[in-house]
Amino acid sequence: MSSHNSSNRSLMQRDLEVLWHPCTQMKDHETVPPIPIRRGAGAWLEDFDGKRYLDAISSWWVNLFGHANPDINRALVEQLSTLEHVILAGFTHEPGVELAERLVQLTPPALTRCFYADNGSSAVEVALKMSYHYWRNQGQEGKTRFITLANSYHGETLGALAVGNVPLYKETYKPLLMDTLTVASPDCYQREPGESWAACSQRLFADMRRTLERHAGEVCAVIVEPLVQCAGNMRMYDPVYLRLLREACDEFGVHLIADEIAVGFGRTGTLFACEQAGISPDLMCLSKGLTGGYLPLSVTLSTEDIYQAFYDDYQNLTAFLHSHSYTGNPLGCRAALATLDIFRRDDVINANKALARRMAGATAHFEAHPHVAEVRQTGMILAIEMVRDKATRTPFPWQERRGRRVYLHALQKGVLLRPLGDVIYFMPPYVIDGEEIQLMADTAWEGIQLATAD
Repeated sequence: MSSHNSSNRSLMQRDLEVLWHPCTQMKDHETVPPIPIRRGAGAWLEDFDGKRYLDAISSWWVNLFGHANPDINRALVEQLSTLEHVILAGFTHEPGVELAERLVQLTPPALTRCFYADNGSSAVEVALKMSYHYWRNQGQEGKTRFITLANSYHGETLGALAVGNVPLYKETYKPLLMDTLTVASPDCYQREPGESWAACSQRLFADMRRTLERHAGEVCAVIVEPLVQCAGNMRMYDPVYLRLLREACDEFGVHLIADEIAVGFGRTGTLFACEQAGISPDLMCLSKGLTGGYLPLSVTLSTEDIYQAFYDDYQNLTAFLHSHSYTGNPLGCRAALATLDIFRRDDVINANKALARRMAGATAHFEAHPHVAEVRQTGMILAIEMVRDKATRTPFPWQERRGRRVYLHALQKGVLLRPLGDVIYFMPPYVIDGEEIQLMADTAWEGIQLATAD
C-alpha cells in the first residue's frame, strides 16, 4: 500500500498487528500507539497527519546532519547506480577502502586496521573476540575475562550484554552471560561536596587499579564508554580517568577497548572522545553517527600489533573468522564518506561548541528546580536528572515513570524526547538552530513541571 493511502490511524493499526518494536513494552501501545513518520527534513520529523516533531534525540543518537540531507542523499543515489553490495571476503570495493583509509587518518594514531560490521553491538562483539583471540594466539590462554564499569552499556547481544552493567537490560539474561569483573564507575554525579570532576574521577580510579593488580593475568581487556555512559542515564566523567586507565592497561598488559559508538563523531566536543584524554585505545568501536544516521554500519579499529597476531599461514589456524553477510556494505560506506565530507568541509566541531553553549544557556535555570538534582553536559549531550528529593538526591520510585510523563507532554508539543528513566536529555542533530534549542528546553521545562507537580 502506498503512502498516499496511509494515515496515522491506519498505519498505527497495521503496525500493531505485525510489528514487535525494540526496547518497548508493547502493552504501552494500547494507550499510546507508535507514531507513523512519513518524512523527515533537517531536525524535524513529520507524521502522516502533517504534525511535526523536533528530533531532540537524533533518532536514537544516530542523525548528525539532519534528515534527508542533500549531500548524503546525492552520494547514495550515485552509489546505487554502480554497486549496492558485494561479499567482502575475497573481494573489496572503493567505498570500503576509502572509508577505512580516512578512519585510520582521523582516529587516534595507534589504530591502523578497520573491521566492518553492521551495528554497535556487533562492533563490541568483534572487539571482545579480537582481544581474547589475540592473547590466545600469543600463547596466553588464561586471559579470558573482561573488566567493565558499573552503570555501563555496550549493546544487547550476549557478549555486549555481559560487559554491560545496566540491570534493566542485563538481569533477565544473566544465566546466559560470561562472568566479568565490574569496577566502580567514574561517574561524577557521585562527587563529594566541593570536589571537582577531575578529583572525583581520579579518586574513583582506585578500584580499577586494585582490580587490575589482582586480575591482570586473567584479563583480556578493559572496555569503557569514554566520558559519557549514555544508556546509563547519561552519567559523565573527567578525561583524567582515561589517561590513568591507558597507563594502567600498559603497565599490566591488558587491552583498552574504547566504545565510542554513541560518543564518537563530535558528540562530546571533539571528533572522538578519546582525544580529550590524549590517548589511543587498542580497539575502538564506532557506529551510530558513522553514516550520519542513514544506514546500519559499524567498525572496530585495531592496532597493528593486534592485526599482526592473526597474520600467519593458513595451516596455523590463527585467522579471525568472524563475519557478517553485509560486512562493509558499499551503500553504508558511501553514506559514511559523505558524512565525513561534511565534517571536512564545514567547521562542525567549532559550530557544535557554539550550539552547546546555547543548550547550556537555555537550561541554566533548571538547576534551581526543586526536583532537579543536576544538569550536566559534555559537548552536544546535555542531561537533566529529576529526583524526588533534591537535598538527598533521592530518586522517584521507578514505577511512577515520571520521565514518561515528560515524554508524553513533549510529543503533544511536537518535540521528541526519550528520557532514560527520570533523566531527560538532549542529543540533537548538529543542524539544530537557536530557536529549536529554545523550543527543546522550554518543552522539557514544562514537562518536568507537570511530571513533578504531585
